[in-house]
Amino acid sequence: MRVVLVSKALVVGAYQRKAEEIARLGVELTVLTPASWRDRRGLQKAERLHTVGYELRTIPILFNGAYHMHFYPTLVKALRELKPEVVHVDEEPYNLATFLGVRAARAVGAKPLFFTWQNLLRRYPPPFNWFERLVYRACALAIAGNAEAREVLKRKGYEGDVVVLPQFGVDPAIFSPQAELDGEENAKEDEAFHIGYAGGLLPEKGLDLLLRACAGLDGAWRLTLVGSGEEIEALRKLASESGIADRVTLGVRLPSGEMPDFYRSLDVLVLPSLTRPNWKEQFGRVLIESMACGVPVLGSSSGEIPNVIGDAGVVFPEGDMEALRSQLQRLMQDREARSHFASAGRQRVLAHYTMEEIARQTVAAYRAVAHGR
Repeated sequence: MRVVLVSKALVVGAYQRKAEEIARLGVELTVLTPASWRDRRGLQKAERLHTVGYELRTIPILFNGAYHMHFYPTLVKALRELKPEVVHVDEEPYNLATFLGVRAARAVGAKPLFFTWQNLLRRYPPPFNWFERLVYRACALAIAGNAEAREVLKRKGYEGDVVVLPQFGVDPAIFSPQAELDGEENAKEDEAFHIGYAGGLLPEKGLDLLLRACAGLDGAWRLTLVGSGEEIEALRKLASESGIADRVTLGVRLPSGEMPDFYRSLDVLVLPSLTRPNWKEQFGRVLIESMACGVPVLGSSSGEIPNVIGDAGVVFPEGDMEALRSQLQRLMQDREARSHFASAGRQRVLAHYTMEEIARQTVAAYRAVAHGR
């Protein structure tokens, strides 16, 4: 089966493990991705980290950074050359890239499918609602990143099949606990309690709440925020005003291949997301990456976070700084609880969120589309 996967997300090298796993399952796979993608977090250049068994091509992109309006002007030409049976457009159905990608697939006789994270019921103005309706009609199957996204599709009139499946999993051999690497489980006993966050430095991520919660902690601690975004200067100012600037490191942006080492340096990872009228947390990939590394996770109740964590970590009411501080203080003082959550998180990832399992279910979706089921 020949498949083309069109995905700007695969500029990230760590995510390319999914493509390797898809190819390993007998799919003749070509991934088309831009040379870079720009969003509110900054510019991400395409990495080439996991490229075994499939072809990874970069193709031109127009309106880079325009979430709804970017597209790939040479896509039809590429599809005519590749002659795929299935084209997976890794985008929301209301985006121009999805509409044009689906149309290009049909033009070369391929069967298209799309991906959605959108877990809020939102109505879009023309032309985006036109794109959405046409994509719905053209695709017999969609992949939804969470159960709420599936319900949104159905409420908006999508009549095809929907597979609920996260966009990416993790490779547990790469994202693995420190103790499995070198037996240094107790190497950090005398160091400050290391609290971490990874992702966009954006208002909806609740990082001001995290800084304020940390400022009231008793004991030795330090905080590292890995990522970039529009809130960086505001967070620096808040850290200074709160008297904790010497304990806070922020503005660090790491290549995806270095993230496992970052997670392994932590005692806890926090994802304090805040629901907004136009957004709520759609998954929280950093949670499963941390859990795979044997790091306890603490997340807010926004969107999909409680479902990702399950009983393998701690969930606090979003926006509740005192609850966040209380849970951080408890984890600082309770090594037994940290050990329990570290083990439970790793086991939850192995059961539900490995790249191998995500790839297996993705290939099953491709085969269903190819055979018209």
